[in-house]
Amino acid sequence: MGWWSKLCKQAQDMEQEPLLIFKENHSQWYVATTRKPLYKKHMYINWLGCYVTLADKFLENVEKFNNVRNMFGYTGTYKGKRISVMGSGMGMPSIGIYSYELYKFYDVENIIRIGSCGAYTDALNLYDVVLVDKAWSESSYAKTQEGKDIDETFPSKELNGKLEAVAKELNIPLHKGTIHSSDVFYRENFDVFNKIRDDHGCIAVEMESFALFHNAKVTGKNAACLLTVSDSLVTHEATTAEERQNAFTKMMDVALGLAE
Repeated sequence: MGWWSKLCKQAQDMEQEPLLIFKENHSQWYVATTRKPLYKKHMYINWLGCYVTLADKFLENVEKFNNVRNMFGYTGTYKGKRISVMGSGMGMPSIGIYSYELYKFYDVENIIRIGSCGAYTDALNLYDVVLVDKAWSESSYAKTQEGKDIDETFPSKELNGKLEAVAKELNIPLHKGTIHSSDVFYRENFDVFNKIRDDHGCIAVEMESFALFHNAKVTGKNAACLLTVSDSLVTHEATTAEERQNAFTKMMDVALGLAE
C-alpha cells in the first residue's frame, strides 16, 4: 500500500479527509483532497479556502499581495471599489499578529473579520449570520499584550452600524450578541458552554474576535466581526467543510457592502 493510500485509509478510519499541500515550480500552492473542489480555480486549506473563494467569486482584477507563512491575501475590485481580503489563521495569537501588523505598519484603518461560529443557543440556526457587539474571553491576550486584565472587548460602533444598514438593504437578517472567543477548540468537557452562555450572555463561540477588537483599540483603529453559524452545541447540527467553504456568502455580501 502506497503512502497516499495509507493516508486515505487512516483518514477514513477517523471519518476525515486526507490533505496534501504541495508547490509546483516553487510558485503556486496546490492542495489535493479526496473530494473534488467545486471551483476550478480553487485553493482549499481548511478555513482559508473560504478566503480564496471570496477573492475568485466576488472580486475582479484579483492580484495576490501576500503569501508569507502561507497566509494568502488578495486585492481586487468589487463594484468598482478596491478592496483586499486576507486570511488570519486560527486563534488569537495568529489574528493578533496579522491584525496588529496591518493596523500598525500598513496603515489599515478598518478590518472586518468574517468566519464561522458554533451556536450556544437554539435561537440560532445553521447559516444564520451573527454581528458581534461584544467579545468575552478567558484568554490572557489583552493582559499579555497591554497589561490590561480584562475579559471583554468591543467592535467599532460605527462599523457595526454600517454593517447593519447594508444587511437591512440586502434583506439579510442579523443576530446581534456577545461572542465567546475561546483559546481551545477541543475541550474535554464541551458542556461548559452552558455556564459560559448563562454567566456571560454568549450566544455563540469562535476563536479570534477578542484579540482583533483589542488590537483595534490599542492602535486607534476600527474592527468588526460577522460570523455564520456552522454548527450548534445545543442541537448538535453541523455543516460540512465544503458547505462552510462555499455556502457562507451572506456575511461576505454584507462585509463587501462597506467597500468605499
